[in-house]
Amino acid sequence: MTNNYEFPTPTLISVNDVELEVFEAGQKNGGQPIVLCHGWPEHAYSWRHQVMPLVEAGYHVIIPNQRGYGESSCPKEVTKYDIEHLTGDLVALLDYYEYKDAIFMGHDWGASVVWSMALLHPERVRKMINLCLPYQIRGEKPWIDFMEEFFGDEYYFVHFNKQPGVADAILDENTSQFLQNLYRKNVPVQGPAEGMEMINLAKASQPLGEPVMSDEDLSVYISGFKKTGFTPSINWYRNLNRNWDLLADVSPILHQPTLMVDGEKDSIPPLPNIKDFVPNIDVESLNAGHWIQEERPNELNQIILEWLEK
Repeated sequence: MTNNYEFPTPTLISVNDVELEVFEAGQKNGGQPIVLCHGWPEHAYSWRHQVMPLVEAGYHVIIPNQRGYGESSCPKEVTKYDIEHLTGDLVALLDYYEYKDAIFMGHDWGASVVWSMALLHPERVRKMINLCLPYQIRGEKPWIDFMEEFFGDEYYFVHFNKQPGVADAILDENTSQFLQNLYRKNVPVQGPAEGMEMINLAKASQPLGEPVMSDEDLSVYISGFKKTGFTPSINWYRNLNRNWDLLADVSPILHQPTLMVDGEKDSIPPLPNIKDFVPNIDVESLNAGHWIQEERPNELNQIILEWLEK
C-alpha cells in the first residue's frame, strides 16, 4: 500500500547531545502533540499510515528517527543507548517544542521506550498507546539473564549481548535480503529452528509468506540501514540488563490512560495480568502479525482515533 500523500520532510533537531531526524505534520494543531516511536528494525516512515488521520483529527504529529536510526546520531558508546538516554531524547524533544506533556505511541522497541517514559518521566506522558509489545515486568533476574535461562543462548536478544558484532556483520552484509525476509505476513507456522533467528533470516534465499509493504516502501528502510549499519540499533538490546538496573527504584505501576493493541498472529504474547500494573488500560486486538501498522492500517487507525476521542 503506497501513500497518496507526501511523508513529511525531516528536520534535524539538536537535543540531549545528539541530533534527531524528526518528521512532523499538523504543526498548526499546536497543543495536541502526539509523539510516535518506531521499533526495530524500523524507521519513522513505519508510521506513514497514521500521519494524516491524526493530523485531520487535530494532532501535532511528531515522529523522530530515534538515536541509531536514519539520519539521527549514532553514538559509538554502547551505554549511550540505555533507557535513560532514549527517554531523555523524548523529554528533550518535548522541551524543544515547549510542550509540558504529550501523548506517546510506540510499536515494538518503541513501545518499550514509551512504557519506560511513563515510568521515568510520568509527568510528561499524558496518555499512551502501545502496539505489539506489552508492559515488561521487572522480575528478580536481569532481562538477558532471564532470557538466556528461558530461551537459550541462541535467542537473538541473548546472542546480540553474548556475541557482540557477529549478527551485526551478517545483517550488514545482507541488509536488503534480511529486511525483505523479515517484513512478511501469513508466514507458515514452523517448529523451532536451529541457530539464531535473525541470522537465519538474513541468510535465507527465499522469503516465506507475503510482503507487508511495497518494494518502494521497503526501500526507505533498506537505505536507512545501509547508511547506519545495524550496530547502533542493536545496541538498544545490549542495554537491557543495564536498563533493569536503572529501573530498580522506580514504581512499577503506571497510572496514565493507556491503549494496548495486540496482533492476534504475533509471536509476542499479551501480558495476562497487565491491569495489575497498568490499571487504566484498554486492550484491543487485530487479526494481524507483528507489523500491525503495515498489515491493518485502516482498522488500527479507527481503534486509535476512537480511543483518543473517549
